[in-house]
Amino acid sequence: MKNIKKWVLAISIVVVLNLFFNYGIYTFYKNPKFENFCKPELNSNFYTTRQACEAVGGLWNENFPKAVPMPAAPAENVRTGNIQTGYCDVYHTCQKDFNKTEAIYNRNVFIILVPLGLISLVVGLLMGISGAVSTGLSFGGILSMIIGSIRYWSDMNDYLRFGLLGVALIILIWLGIRKFKD
Repeated sequence: MKNIKKWVLAISIVVVLNLFFNYGIYTFYKNPKFENFCKPELNSNFYTTRQACEAVGGLWNENFPKAVPMPAAPAENVRTGNIQTGYCDVYHTCQKDFNKTEAIYNRNVFIILVPLGLISLVVGLLMGISGAVSTGLSFGGILSMIIGSIRYWSDMNDYLRFGLLGVALIILIWLGIRKFKD
């Protein structure tokens, strides 16, 4: 029963530690909101021409599966040749701006979470503290580093990925040798 209580404590530390780190980031460093870049009213209009589409930062796409009548009376459109032959991606420009800002935000969260995770891992492995607390801090630190890396991984440069994995491997081997000497 004592072992089960230790594991419950360790898992609780893992969860609460990561909630603490991530909620701290959320509290003091707000993430970008899509609505601040792409206003909802963009999608409320119907853009039937390249000019109207590009005027709002959209991208006109000629590859439309079939010509369709524009929103006015369909019979009138067919008679006058007023047919829509493309469609507008109204979020084209604002989505790019949002993605750039979000990538920077995720990089900064990565820069915060990985060192916090590393500190937790080192404290958990090297400090002379209770087994459950040590285990919780160690696994919590590992989880924090994983969360930070996943958030930024798709935007990370290949060399940075390789370097990060190499540094992590070296630190883990060093900690393993230091902590578990025979």
